[in-house]
Amino acid sequence: MFNSIALVGGTHGNETSGIQLIRNWQQFGLPSRFNELNVSLSIANEAAIAANVRFVDEDLNRQFTFERLSDNNSAKEAELAKALNQQLGPKGDSDTDFVIDIHNTTSEMGATLIILEADEFHVQLARYVKQQMPEANILVEDEKPYLEHGYLCTSGKKGVMIEVGGQPQGVLREDVYLLTQTMAEAILDFCAAYNKGQISTDALPACEAFRLGDNVSFPLDVNGKRTAMIHHSLQDNDFKPLMPGAPVFRTFDGKDILWENEAETYPHFINEAAYFKLDVAFATAERITL
Repeated sequence: MFNSIALVGGTHGNETSGIQLIRNWQQFGLPSRFNELNVSLSIANEAAIAANVRFVDEDLNRQFTFERLSDNNSAKEAELAKALNQQLGPKGDSDTDFVIDIHNTTSEMGATLIILEADEFHVQLARYVKQQMPEANILVEDEKPYLEHGYLCTSGKKGVMIEVGGQPQGVLREDVYLLTQTMAEAILDFCAAYNKGQISTDALPACEAFRLGDNVSFPLDVNGKRTAMIHHSLQDNDFKPLMPGAPVFRTFDGKDILWENEAETYPHFINEAAYFKLDVAFATAERITL
């Protein structure tokens, strides 16, 4: 039973779809079919939004580990995380049943629902969303226990992320915004049906999903400078199979670097702008069925 649901936008200040959706619902109200749900609407990082940047000091969406929430870090986002944890949490003993955190990516990931557990509840949710949005992708990040993640959404008893792209940082695209709105409404529709006991796993068809693997870095020289870029045949092909022997990078002297793993993978967050400083080229995944 969901007695309290938190919808959050602006965890990253230049990811505009969630920010605009939350502001629109604050101004005009949620669709009337959600009147029976107790939903709070929050903008997380107003300072980053005002500066049109991802964060001011540190990534807010990495601050929600127990260690970071209890340390003396004076970074703006570290202090903000502690305040948000009191508002939405506290983590591990939260007063909020479900936190839905809304994000954008510059990668061509479409509308992606990120779940952090593949338990019965989240499988039901994923199947429901996929039924309502056949074009949606389901990404499972269960490589560690739920409470060990540093994501803002883990301040709730349960939490998920909406990730929609591709959209440039600081830009609002109508098509991406509408996908964001549709996925947020599908999740709230699930919550309403769940509260009424109308969700049956047997009635929801199994769905394709992708389980997070590893981050793949750009090739670097001895000075830490990149020697290659994403190959054009990989660019914008998020969640499409990358086969052994396929080109992954094109070096600046015109040579192809091939995918040398023996198994296919499903890359995503391909060339994500927010990971530029981390030299992360993309993340891998295996295709699974929920």
